[in-house]
Parts: sequence; C-alpha cells; structure tokens
Amino acid sequence: MKPIHLDRARVWREIGATVHLALPLMLAQLAAIGSNVIDAVLAGHVGAHVLGSVAVGASIWSLAIVSGIGMMMAVPPSISQLDGAGRRHEAGDVFHQALWLALAMGVLLWFLVRHAEPLIKLIGVSPSLYLDVGEFLRAISWGAPALTCYFALRGLSEGLSLTRPSMYFSFGGLVLLLPLGYIFMFGKLGLPPQGARGCGIATAAVLWIEMLSFGIYIALHRNYKGLGLFMHFEWPDFERIGKLVHIGLPMAITLLAEGGLFVAAALLIGTMGEDMVASHQVALNVAALFFMVPLGLAMAITVRVGNAVGRGDPSGIRYAGFCGIGLTLVTQTVSAALMLGFPHAIASLYTHDRTVIALAAQLLLLAGLFQFSDGIQVASNGALRGLKDTRVPMAITLFAYWGVGMPVGWWLAFHHGLGARGIWMGLIAGLSMAALLLFVRFWRSSYRHQPGTFGPVAPVATDATIPS
Repeated sequence: MKPIHLDRARVWREIGATVHLALPLMLAQLAAIGSNVIDAVLAGHVGAHVLGSVAVGASIWSLAIVSGIGMMMAVPPSISQLDGAGRRHEAGDVFHQALWLALAMGVLLWFLVRHAEPLIKLIGVSPSLYLDVGEFLRAISWGAPALTCYFALRGLSEGLSLTRPSMYFSFGGLVLLLPLGYIFMFGKLGLPPQGARGCGIATAAVLWIEMLSFGIYIALHRNYKGLGLFMHFEWPDFERIGKLVHIGLPMAITLLAEGGLFVAAALLIGTMGEDMVASHQVALNVAALFFMVPLGLAMAITVRVGNAVGRGDPSGIRYAGFCGIGLTLVTQTVSAALMLGFPHAIASLYTHDRTVIALAAQLLLLAGLFQFSDGIQVASNGALRGLKDTRVPMAITLFAYWGVGMPVGWWLAFHHGLGARGIWMGLIAGLSMAALLLFVRFWRSSYRHQPGTFGPVAPVATDATIPS
C-alpha cells in the first residue's frame, strides 16, 4: 500500500467541503433528539403512567425508524455517484424508484408497528401499560409511510450535496411538535385528552407535514430544476429497486444490530435496580447527544466519497474518507474531554439524586473512553457507504457488537460483579472492534484500486440503472 502524497491545500479544501455539508446534518440529527425530549417532557407532565407508556412505545417505534432510515440510506450514495459523474440529470430515475421502495417499506412498518404485541410482551412491559402502549403505537404507525418517504427526499437532497433543507425541515417539525403534542395529549381546542395516543397522533401528523413540505420544496426550488423529479410517472422497476435494496438492507440490519445492542444493554441493566437504571439512562442520553456530531459527519463523508467515486478519482476517495475520519477524531476529542473532565457536573444537569449522580459519573467516564472508537466506526462506515460497500460492514458490525460487545459486557457484569460498568465495558469492546475492522476495511478498499477502477460511473441508456 502506497502512502498518500499529502497535498495540504487539498486537505483543507476537503475539510471545508465536509464541514459545509456536515453542519446542517448535525443540527438535523440534534432536532431528532429534541423531538424525543419534547415527547418525554409532555408525557411526564400528563403523568407517570403516560410517560412510561410513551417511553416503551417510543423504544419499539425506534426499531421501525432505524429500519426505515437504514433502507433509505441507499439513496445518498447512489445520487452522489451520479452527481460526481456529471450525470445529475439521471437522479430522477433513482428517486422515482426510491419513492416506490419508501412507500413499500412504510406500509410494511405501518403493519408491523400496529401488530407489535408479541414484542411488548417479550420486553416484559408491565400489564398496566399494555393498553396505552398499544394505543400509542397504533396512532404513530400512520406516520411510517411519511417517515420513509421523507428520508427518500432527504437522501435525494443530501446526495446532491444540498444538506440545509434537512436541517430546515427537521427543526420545522420540532417547532410544530410542541403545540400539536400539547393539544392532543392534554385535550385542547375542544379535543378530549388522549395521553399516550395523543403523542402518537401528534408525531404522525408532524411526519406527514415534514414529508409533504419537503416534497413541495423540492418540486419548486431552483436547485432541483432539470432533474425531472415530478415531470412524469414511473411504475416500479423491480431490477432498480432490487439494487437499492441490495445496498440498503445491509445498512438497515447494521443499524438494528447497533440499536439492538443498546436495547439489550438497557434490559440487562434493568435487572440491577432503579438507581442503576436511572444512571444508565443519564449516561446514555449524554452519549446519544454527543453522537449526533460524528453521525452528521459520517453522512457528509458518504456524499464526498460518493462524489469521488462518480468522478473516477481514487485519490479523492482517500482524501474524502481520511479527512472525514480525521475531523471526527477532532470532534470526539472535545466530547471525550468533557465527559472525562466533568462527569459529575454533566450528571447533575439531569438529577439531584446524589446516588444516581455518582453512578452516572462512573458510566460517563466509560462513555468518554469510547468516544474515539464510536467516532471512527461511524465515520468509517460512512466512507464505506460512499463506496456502496455495505455487506461486509454489516458482517463486521454483527460480529463486533454481538460476538464481542454483548458477551464481554455480560461476562464482566454478571461473572465479575461489575454491574452496569461491566455492560458499558462491553460496549467499549464492541465499538472498538467495529472501529478497528471498519477502518481497516476502508483503508484497504481505498488503496485497492488504481485510477479509473472506481469509475467514472458508466453511461447508461435512457432507462438509467442505478450504478452498482
């Protein structure tokens, strides 16, 4: 493997381009976290029973969210490769088939969320919550088609390096959720109080408003002119949809594997007492908040690498990937310093319970340690998505999280008596293994090809296919 001949001017250009793309995406992801906070605050003010129902329902709904998002993650690299190859006008062909896939996925998730009773029982939810959890899920399920179509629209825009609309509409949804949630949950404007069901109705309504608004914006804004997005109707083309599924399904499984690891960790810690559960929730909330920064960077890295693939520029692929990973290390240094330097102060923002603060501070120290591995794994995965390399990364994450992380955490927690700290040490082990293997995978992939091997993406006939 030859080392990169470092062009410092190019490094700074790449960093600037990545940051320009990433900042709106970071803010969009923070808005998504904010919606969870609004739901929890409103539900908590209605009562503990409603808060518990919304919390359980939201955890199940989150599985639907990551499945839908994962599948639609096939869109940005497909669009960005076309854009990099100077075939921007063909984006409409990909987009039309992505919408059919989004609609099918949305209907499937609608059905599964409405019939989640076996999962509710498997989780071990208190029988007193069954009714309201079911009401919440049946209400919010109507938002599933809007969710998947919204991420198809986002994928198109982000693949074209237009990331600000994602920020605009995410924050717009956040602003709408507060009054709508208040009206439906507490029963205002002549409506009856609907508690957990009202929360589901408000969230589903916001998802539809976001999706329709984004669609109108794309149809009318000059940045999307000439793409033929809404000029004609296209029936499903199962060959092209199959190529999107080929890219997206492994990413959906990868996100479910990672999300499932943290759900399983929460269930295991749930057997250790209320203080442990509360401290875990505090530390996990902090870690999730900080994770939005490298996640936004990873989305930008996908687009930058995809552009370089489309141009047939192997050195551009390396600059995009490694500069993005380097930026992630900078952001993770900041988050790690805060968690390692001020764990008690951070924990005290969430609670005044001294026992919970002390336990949460211990977990925050461990969270600080895995900031680097978490950043490297998500950034490397983003770079690999830009190459449309998703199947091997799926296998890597399944092995790292469930073959290393969970067994190590369980062994340390229950065989060595480390409790929640043992579970979090398992998370460190799993994330570190994923970071190592995914980084090596991108390193090898980026050096494996000579100029011209990646592309540019080959021209196609009028019935343009998705580049594979």
